[in-house]
Amino acid sequence: MLYIIGLGLADEKDISVKGLEIVRRAERVYLEAYTAVLLVEKSQLESYYGRSVIVADREMVESQSDDILAEADTKDVAFLVVGDPFSATTHTDLALRCQQHNPPIPTRTLPNASILTAVGATGLSLYNFGQTVSMVFFTDSWKPDSFYDRVAENSTLGLHTLVLLDIKVKEPNLEALARGKIVYEAPRFMTVAQCASQMIEVEETRKQGVCGNDQLAIGVARLGSDDEKILAGTLEELSQADFGRPLHSLVLCGSTMHEMEWEYARTFAIDQEKFDGIWKKNYGTKK
Repeated sequence: MLYIIGLGLADEKDISVKGLEIVRRAERVYLEAYTAVLLVEKSQLESYYGRSVIVADREMVESQSDDILAEADTKDVAFLVVGDPFSATTHTDLALRCQQHNPPIPTRTLPNASILTAVGATGLSLYNFGQTVSMVFFTDSWKPDSFYDRVAENSTLGLHTLVLLDIKVKEPNLEALARGKIVYEAPRFMTVAQCASQMIEVEETRKQGVCGNDQLAIGVARLGSDDEKILAGTLEELSQADFGRPLHSLVLCGSTMHEMEWEYARTFAIDQEKFDGIWKKNYGTKK
């Protein structure tokens, strides 16, 4: 059987007891390492699991899945995913390949904590979130703004928007690739500050009042870890805030943010007086 096992968000101890038992008896153990990353090194996982772990990068998962699935119809193979297995469509694709395999490979999924649920630590109700969007690194010649339309739809309904930030792991250098050489860039992880700045930049062009300087937002970093960080404020304030090491995410607060949500979120405010003033003017239940 292929077991797709969620690892949670922080370190080697976030795996479930059931998942750990499977890892320790599996024939092979893979760690998916490009849709997200844990906050500890592979060696720390191996020490805790008592097993060697094969790092599965994008190329292996998308182009060499047959190697991962080899003999999985007769032996146990564990595929480890940071967060929850089905938070990324990549893992749905892997499960589909098992179904389409001849003969079909049995699969079992073990869920775990995901940023999609852990973001409730901000005090915002998960019931009040709209579509989740992704923010990619801008370049001088490429500044995609398709996320803005989804945010605008959420905004129209007064819903919060979770923004997942870009990570670049084992990305080829395009200049070297053009010369026929494969050279990988150093890993990069988008920060809350970069995301907030890019959103403000797009607002200056789109001008629908969706993510301007005074839009209330909450930045989070390393949720679920001992050193998690949560800060609330305007996008302008967050564009200058230092959240430390990855991974980061950002939430845009919807206009119908309930008073209870506001009371909890304000405890993380960079400037409580400013945060309160904007909320009372533009958010919450309007008479």
